[in-house]
Amino acid sequence: MQQKAATPRRLPANSSGAAVLADAEALHSAVSDLVRVYQFRDRDKICCYDISVTQCYALEALAEKGPMRSQALAELLLLDKSTTTRVVDALERKGYVTRKADASDARALSLEITRGGRTLYETINRDLIAQQAELLADLDPEVRAGVTDVIRRLARAAEARFVSGISVGSCSPKGCG
Repeated sequence: MQQKAATPRRLPANSSGAAVLADAEALHSAVSDLVRVYQFRDRDKICCYDISVTQCYALEALAEKGPMRSQALAELLLLDKSTTTRVVDALERKGYVTRKADASDARALSLEITRGGRTLYETINRDLIAQQAELLADLDPEVRAGVTDVIRRLARAAEARFVSGISVGSCSPKGCG
């Protein structure tokens, strides 16, 4: 079976196509480099605490956003329900998360971070932020603020364009487009 070729997206009429493409290639390369290094850093630092990076992300979500149902956690972490269940099961076995009757629907379960889970998350977060401080220490304050602003804007734009409204695991075997 032949795969359908992806249809190229049209560039906005008010932009120079070649310049936007060159900027897109440079951004792709820079983001790929940054993500690769941060993935290594996360694996290297977080594994010392006997949890996976995904488990740490789950703890972060529960610590920062409060109790939630498994489906909400899955959507937040961009995971399917079965993967989320395995992540939560492991955290529950380690005593970092509990399942309780949901306050608004007794038939449903709500996930809550335990005191031990919160302590672990705060310890990991402190370690990661300390590394960020070392990384930023040599930059001028204006550059630091600008970098943070641009990364936040790119993250919001990427989420709006690539993630919002998309269900996890929605890739079609017939190809992307």
